[in-house]
Amino acid sequence: MKFNVLTLFPELFEQYLSQTILKRATERDIIDFNIVNIRDYARNKHSQMDDIPFGGGAGMVLKPEAYWNFFYENYEFYNNENNENSKKPYVIFLSPQGKQLTHNKVTELSEKEEIVLISGRYEGLDQRVIDKFVDEEISIGDYVLSSGDLPSLVIMDSVIRIKEGIIKKESFETDSFYNGLLGFPQYTRPVEINGYTVPEVLRSGNHAKIDEYRQFHSIEKTMKNRMDLFEKKLENIDEDLEFKKIYKKYLKKKNMYLGECIQDDL
Repeated sequence: MKFNVLTLFPELFEQYLSQTILKRATERDIIDFNIVNIRDYARNKHSQMDDIPFGGGAGMVLKPEAYWNFFYENYEFYNNENNENSKKPYVIFLSPQGKQLTHNKVTELSEKEEIVLISGRYEGLDQRVIDKFVDEEISIGDYVLSSGDLPSLVIMDSVIRIKEGIIKKESFETDSFYNGLLGFPQYTRPVEINGYTVPEVLRSGNHAKIDEYRQFHSIEKTMKNRMDLFEKKLENIDEDLEFKKIYKKYLKKKNMYLGECIQDDL
């Protein structure tokens, strides 16, 4: 798999790509990175990349010529779109106006052979670049950043970590969102710190009880922090028989606990 990132600040990527799992991915020849200074493709006198917007308004807009040059000079597909042998990359523009990134989208992107990430800046990118080259606009949340550089790293990191051979499968299978729920609480040594102790069940060695504890707390955390996710999970409960079984067990245990509390009050 290959990632191409079109950015005005390639140096921002150097340190991150030389660390963490992204470095491991390149060393194992699982991922190839190509960080492109898109200014190199601006063939005007001063390599100018931005200009004032038509119609007026604040800020500057990224000009289209450099992007046109990049795609036509690096991909035969755009010179001959009827050639079945020429490969087209999957092109993403990082934008707060895009569809929000989800785990399902990350999984989908991990199957792509080559992805081009366009990192925007200023007030945006000339719409003609989006119309001509972009397959999808993606946002990492309902807020605005100064550029698409951080979102580009977010996409690369999230995609790469689920590629086979990067981390153990069981490591990301317990991640938040993998099964539509948030992750369960994690603990490590020491057993006690300032009166806060690790739950006894996690120290019991009873794997069935540990699994049940984690499943129940995953449900509770999702209900507390992301009720929208939980409601979506319940909408499709008949499609996930394992979760349906766990949820029924959870409700039964909660009802028993409530009954005991009421009995104590009496």
